[in-house]
Amino acid sequence: MPANRSRTERWKECLAEIAQRGGGIELSIDRGDAIEDQPRNDLVWRVRLASMTDREIVSEHPTSLNKSVDLPIGTGLIGAMTIGQNRWMFRTEYLGPATGISRGSSLMRLAMPDHVERCSRRSFYRVPLGSVELPQVEVWPLLDPASAIAAEVGDRAAVHELEARGQSPGAVGVDSILPEVGPRFVGHLANLGGGGAGLLIDRNDSGSLDHTKYYWLRIDLRPELAAPFGLVAKLAHTHSDSSGQVYAGIAFEFGFSQGHREFVVEQIARYVGAVAAANRPDRREAA
Repeated sequence: MPANRSRTERWKECLAEIAQRGGGIELSIDRGDAIEDQPRNDLVWRVRLASMTDREIVSEHPTSLNKSVDLPIGTGLIGAMTIGQNRWMFRTEYLGPATGISRGSSLMRLAMPDHVERCSRRSFYRVPLGSVELPQVEVWPLLDPASAIAAEVGDRAAVHELEARGQSPGAVGVDSILPEVGPRFVGHLANLGGGGAGLLIDRNDSGSLDHTKYYWLRIDLRPELAAPFGLVAKLAHTHSDSSGQVYAGIAFEFGFSQGHREFVVEQIARYVGAVAAANRPDRREAA
């Protein structure tokens, strides 16, 4: 029997192994049968597993900038686990908080999935049971970190003005101020952690990651948010996968403007609230 088929049939054992070694899985909000041509961006959180039973998985609660992401009980989630070059996705549900903490993070309970489906290497985030559309991120090498302060202030002012006017989310663009930067390239937001994220960068652009310590990111979460927002990130590490695509681990940096942290947390919370509300079980059943 092929190894990947054997592992798929023994997926609970694989999940238990991840929990035993303190490994992680990825979670995003399940949008159900979303219209294929409808614009969407799915945030993915990487969380560490704490334990599991026959009925439940206990994991860290998703966080953004060390603040827990508020999920209504019953929220459907798409999960993914990776072992070596193999990746499987599954559907689960947020059952509520769990007792205890892990590395200072609160814990939550997830429903044990009925089955998993293996992802192909060409469609790493897409299987028949669901898909994840990673948000696009524009990236610039940041030549003068101090110049990011004005750009952050400009982003906050522009977004708050749109919200104050009652502007429909995603209806218009914002002419963002750029700090002093180098040539632009594009990546995708692979996952979020407590104080940083993972970016997927095409191998043709990977050379742009070697020239500076800091980067200016513009993250686009429309249509749930009014406009893209920018922030400073510091490169922590990189590695390449079998296809040559580069994964870059980054840490968000707010040392130049502490006030921007709360704005970013606010935007992510607004995004999660909008997506979770639109995909409540009662609404999806009514649709």
